[in-house]
Amino acid sequence: MTSLDWIVLFGTLGAIASYGIYKTRGQNSLDSYLRGRNSMNWWTIGLSIMATQASAITFLSTPGQAYESGMGFIQFYFGLPIAMIIISVAFIPIYYRLKVYTAYEYLENRFDLKTRTLAALLFIIQRGLASGITIYAPAIILSTLLGWNLTWTVVFIGVVVIIYTVSGGTAAVSITQKQQMAVMMGGMILAGIIVIRMLPVSFTEALHVAGSMEKLDLVNLEFDPSDRYNVWSGMTAAVFLFLSYFGADQSQVQRYLSGQTLSQSRMGLIMNGFLKVPMQFIILFIGVMVFVFYQFYQPPVVFNTVQTEKLQESEYASEFQSLQGEFDALFEEGKQSYQELLIAVDAEDDVVKNQVKASLGQIKQKQEAVRDEVKALIVKNDPVAETRDTDYVFMRFVMDHLPVGIVGLLFAVIFSAAMSSSASELNSLGSTTTIDLYKRSIKKEASDGHYVISSKLFTALWGALAIFFAIYASLFENLIQAVNLLGSLFYGTILGIFLVGFFMKWVKGFAVFLAALLSQALILVIHFQNGEGLFGIVWDIGFLWYNAIGCLSVMLFATLLQAVKK
Repeated sequence: MTSLDWIVLFGTLGAIASYGIYKTRGQNSLDSYLRGRNSMNWWTIGLSIMATQASAITFLSTPGQAYESGMGFIQFYFGLPIAMIIISVAFIPIYYRLKVYTAYEYLENRFDLKTRTLAALLFIIQRGLASGITIYAPAIILSTLLGWNLTWTVVFIGVVVIIYTVSGGTAAVSITQKQQMAVMMGGMILAGIIVIRMLPVSFTEALHVAGSMEKLDLVNLEFDPSDRYNVWSGMTAAVFLFLSYFGADQSQVQRYLSGQTLSQSRMGLIMNGFLKVPMQFIILFIGVMVFVFYQFYQPPVVFNTVQTEKLQESEYASEFQSLQGEFDALFEEGKQSYQELLIAVDAEDDVVKNQVKASLGQIKQKQEAVRDEVKALIVKNDPVAETRDTDYVFMRFVMDHLPVGIVGLLFAVIFSAAMSSSASELNSLGSTTTIDLYKRSIKKEASDGHYVISSKLFTALWGALAIFFAIYASLFENLIQAVNLLGSLFYGTILGIFLVGFFMKWVKGFAVFLAALLSQALILVIHFQNGEGLFGIVWDIGFLWYNAIGCLSVMLFATLLQAVKK
């Protein structure tokens, strides 16, 4: 990157963090530190909720996922508005009436201390692990692209987040997220405009190219439990995930508990429900346009070019050069075929169009075969090398093709997203540990100032643990899927406890506590035996369904256990 890019990057990050610290100085009471004195308006809440969910993983993985698989991932969010309406009607009024600091306080009022503690611990386990991935995911990509040391990249992101989160608490997180959201979406929209203007074909022709390769398919109506992302999982299983994430995950609940009124919190949540889908659409569409761009401009054979540069200096250099030549020839063949496709589209010649599409499909298969051979060489050269390069697609495009200054802005987008989601997670982990564990079961009587200091210390501790976990973490198949998987392992059980509390008034604490333990054990068995089965019964289901299974099994087990206890 150029000097201007570095100035834009660090100037943006420094300004946001400094602004958050300045605006929230003097947060000395527990109410101001954990709920921001209930001073947030609806649009601040809405932007904060969106920024919490829109981690760096969103901006790194989502365009790459669209590049590889098209826009079908958008179906994951189809159930989000439904979940937001349900939470606004059923969840938020209860939290406001009880004036809770955390969602789990409600569970002790409804059931007992052990149920509250169990739910808080389940949240802490999954969110503590996820916070490490939230920092690690962008760090490994950014360290590779910028040539930084991975450990120091992780430490840099983590320390900056810890400083302003510990300093200002919930208010600092929410206030800085407004600025971060502006940087994130402004930068992405600008990148989208630039890539469309850089295309050597018209926008309409670009759509024809994307459509011919099935990149614009938004809806898959085929019911397949093993498919992670189709309209059925989006409108059913994903609804359970969103209900738990936005309704019972403290990292989100804490965002709207800081609202001025119940109405303000509801409006912020509804804003998120109806803006999140267009936001994801824009990010996915940018990924599709990057795909079109690389059909006319030579793409890297592997987008993690650090690995291919190592190959060029290895004993496998000649084999790599041979494969690179083969890949280049296939690219030129494909480029010519796309020109023929556009001529056929313009002439409305469906016969030729279908012939060219079939030819393009064969070319793509050959290109993927070459890429697989290159990845095999990379592993031979370095057995621990990362070869799943979907997460590198967008930022590789940014570094290679976008103007000076814009590159720094797009890196600021990724760092801002990492900071915003990490801050929410650490803030919620600190508050949950303080309120639900320390204040309730360890030191029950102390001053307000003592608990503020405790919350700051726990926040800093969780930040240090997140950094430690990130340093020793390893990549999943896809970064955005890794976070959704971690949530799906625990969210169903947590949501089930809350739904029993809200709607099954006859169930008591003993029954729901045992039901939650049984449900969590069931989900872990289903996950670790997925695709293999047990006792001759084989299953293969997408992890989004864990949310529905976990929630419904808690409700079922609780009903049966309560009946037996009678």
